Amino acid sequence: MTIKRRPVLWAAVGLLLLGLLPSPASLAQPTEEETRQLLEKSLSVIEIDKEIERVAQQRVALQDTIDAMTLDMSDKENEVEMQREEAGKVLRAYYTGEKQSLLMSIFSFNSFKDLFAVLDYYDYIMARDKHTLDTLLLQQTELASGRERLHAEQQQLDEINRNLQLQRARLVLLQREIDSEMSTRSDSDRIKLMMDEIASFWESVGIYEVKQYFRALAGAMGELPGWLQENTQYMTLRGLEYTIELPEEALNTFLREQNKLFNNFAFSFKDDQVIVEGQREGMQVSISGHYTLEKEPRNAILFHVDNLVFNGLSLPDTTMRALEEEFDLGFYPQMIVSLVEAKSVSVRDGYLTVKLGLSL
Repeated sequence: MTIKRRPVLWAAVGLLLLGLLPSPASLAQPTEEETRQLLEKSLSVIEIDKEIERVAQQRVALQDTIDAMTLDMSDKENEVEMQREEAGKVLRAYYTGEKQSLLMSIFSFNSFKDLFAVLDYYDYIMARDKHTLDTLLLQQTELASGRERLHAEQQQLDEINRNLQLQRARLVLLQREIDSEMSTRSDSDRIKLMMDEIASFWESVGIYEVKQYFRALAGAMGELPGWLQENTQYMTLRGLEYTIELPEEALNTFLREQNKLFNNFAFSFKDDQVIVEGQREGMQVSISGHYTLEKEPRNAILFHVDNLVFNGLSLPDTTMRALEEEFDLGFYPQMIVSLVEAKSVSVRDGYLTVKLGLSL
């Protein structure tokens, strides 16, 4: 038995000398922060992998749309070419004087009955020619518009492809970091078990809980304009400008009136940041973000998530963007007072301040 083990032993020694295997002394005793970061990376791998799948599905759907549009454009181009030929015949007839003989026949009638018959026929010919030319103009306009839409869709597809490549590269790099760190840890088996437990908990409970909060918040924000109309103490009018000054205490009261989920959560306004923190049934969630003023496609104050932490672990930006796309947390001033639009928004010293002016 000793003879059989000796080659394995010498191979292990050789690998250690080459630095390809960690020696027992090199296995680090990790700190709590290092463990947290490693678990955070493992959760990010799960979420980025989901984003890759979501973007890949978007790409397939968009490619199908582009293929259908391309086929339709080919048909329209054929229709335009046929219509162009018909229009060319009409224009040539007028240019060469073929239609002048018909016009001259009006002056050689033998009776009013013949005159009216010629006029009716001439009117029919003119109407048909006009329809031919108008149809060509309409088809050319539709063709140009279709080409613009196809170009826009293709640009969007290119952007999706770039995003897909970016996320795939990001996932590979993150996985390499995890594998490298795990290879030097003395508790890699325990960490692997923790990763599996966190992944299972996040996918079976966590993501649905977070979405529940976002869904409740989106619903409440839809009711906020009506609530402000009833609570005018937070609105002042100076000249033609409205100012909304909403204290964080008032917003918390409003939200808890809307949904009992917010009984365990609190909003705070600090230095251009909106912070939401709370816990329920063993889950802690922290959301921080900021508002921006948008003019297109409609005047709105939109909320953007800057940081999302679940049970002490930060989620990647892909998760935050996906939640923003799924849930509208925007505030639309025209739902409070018609013919006004937001001019500015600021967050500081416990207040959310929105200035509104006439929409001209």
